[in-house]
Amino acid sequence: MSFSRILTTICSDNLPKSRDFYVELLGCQVNFDSDWYVQLSSPENSGLEFGVIRRDHELVPSQYQTQPTGFYLTFVVPDVDAVYEKAIAQNLEILQPPKNEFYGQRRFLTVDPNGCIVDISSPVKSNSRND
Repeated sequence: MSFSRILTTICSDNLPKSRDFYVELLGCQVNFDSDWYVQLSSPENSGLEFGVIRRDHELVPSQYQTQPTGFYLTFVVPDVDAVYEKAIAQNLEILQPPKNEFYGQRRFLTVDPNGCIVDISSPVKSNSRND
């Protein structure tokens, strides 16, 4: 069996704040916005999408309506340092400042309003900043 689409959905206690976090930091496009669910995508590629659902919504089983643990979302961007500067300007919590990693990516880690770790990465370029 195969599938035609993967859509990651995270839970939120505050949909507007979550929506604004991804729109303001990463320039996400809002495809659907309601009081229980928001669907976001890349403005350059509508196939790159994810959702945010209200944590206490009936579609979320009650035993999973807790803070997230054990995962993080990775967004690959053209310029990780430019996004990091936006994160600093927005006073976001930074778990790790930009750092060149051994696997060829430069990344920083922040946290979204729902407690999800967000990994912002770019391929390391020969002229990129060092650790």
